[in-house]
Amino acid sequence: MTETTRAQDPAVRVREEILAYYAQGKEDGRLRQGSDRLEFWRTQDVLRRLLPTAPAQVLDVGGGSGVHAEWLARDGYEVHLVDPVPLHVEQAGRLPGVTARAGDARALPAQDASYDVVLLLGPLYHLPERADRVRALSEARRVVRPGGLVVAATINRFAGLHDMLRQELYFIEPHRTRIDREMEEGRHDSEDGGHFTTAYFAQPHEAPEEFADAALAVEGQYGLEGVAWLMVGGIEDWLDDPDRREAVLTATRHIESEPTLLGTSGHLLTAGRRRG
Repeated sequence: MTETTRAQDPAVRVREEILAYYAQGKEDGRLRQGSDRLEFWRTQDVLRRLLPTAPAQVLDVGGGSGVHAEWLARDGYEVHLVDPVPLHVEQAGRLPGVTARAGDARALPAQDASYDVVLLLGPLYHLPERADRVRALSEARRVVRPGGLVVAATINRFAGLHDMLRQELYFIEPHRTRIDREMEEGRHDSEDGGHFTTAYFAQPHEAPEEFADAALAVEGQYGLEGVAWLMVGGIEDWLDDPDRREAVLTATRHIESEPTLLGTSGHLLTAGRRRG
């Protein structure tokens, strides 16, 4: 299949409710404030250890407004961002050292073996069907060079439960019914009164299995927030204090790949490579 037909595949369509959610423009500030900064700093921490030395070509798939592309470009990487949301493409395209274009993770507008690194820090948890997630990973494998790195983010299956308990909302209907169903099915539906859009919350073992189906060799998994994000009160104050912030990052780093604790994080990074 040629690059052009992949990009124009009519079977690849982003759900309207997902596009509408991100068209509100909230994503640009989400990781820059409050407790969500822990997710941002830990993603940055892990990627800086995994990525090849700059300069290298990075494809940031579903990169949103460019919150990660921005620092990657500052670090000296050649960053190309692909996102299905027009607002995100516009925002990312204004960043120094970043090029941005519209596109979908399942049909990337890119040549075979053209990037050193492919990041999917958002697409997998907006693809409820397993076949679509494997297709996105297969596309990442196609466009990354042999030996190149692919890193994908997932939302953990019990993140909703943990968050509702932390906010003391699990005791209230209809939150409890929705969360109980999410734990069983892994699917979050925006129509059910949640604060997010359509998403899939995965068990830690699912991403490595989907990497394998896409012919990617898994090299590691990294829990981003550990248990720190579950602390009631204090976490934002910790992140505001440079010394405590570094302590939290160090503590989380200690347990980031402990198999028994992978599911405690809100988000998980899975890293793999194209072997041939």
